[in-house]
Amino acid sequence: MTEQFRAAPPTVADERALLQGFLDFHRGTLLWKLSGLTDEQLVQRAVEPASMSLIGLVRHLSEVEKYWFHRTLANHDSPPKYWSAEFPDADFDHVDPAIVAADLEDFRQIVKTSDELAANYSLDDTFLRPGHEPLHSVRYLYLHMIEEYSRHNGHADLLRQSIDGAVGE
Repeated sequence: MTEQFRAAPPTVADERALLQGFLDFHRGTLLWKLSGLTDEQLVQRAVEPASMSLIGLVRHLSEVEKYWFHRTLANHDSPPKYWSAEFPDADFDHVDPAIVAADLEDFRQIVKTSDELAANYSLDDTFLRPGHEPLHSVRYLYLHMIEEYSRHNGHADLLRQSIDGAVGE
């Protein structure tokens, strides 16, 4: 079943293919953790008192993708969709089963755009995060995103297990 969501990253490839493979693997792992659940289960806050839910993780990672690839790397005007200064945790707090399908489609489109943008840069290209020093390389960006997904996939494991007992790597 996992094959429809993720492919194993290559074990022998150039650096770019390895980084992209691991990032895609972790993106797919997140989607796999959501599979087979109802919209109501996807918004369920399964670990009290945290407001984290599976769809909240998707929304959060959509924002992370947009921040790093769209706004920071490519310098696109791509404002946050889910959170604001007034509601900094809205990606988790303002989930709604009625818009789960739209949240998932947004995630898929954001990931697609992220990949298209990153393809225009070499791993050695650098960029500045707005208001932050020092320079960051595209290589750093890939490693950071793999770390980000890995950490949140651990959260997804716990959330999924608490919802229906499903486990898996």
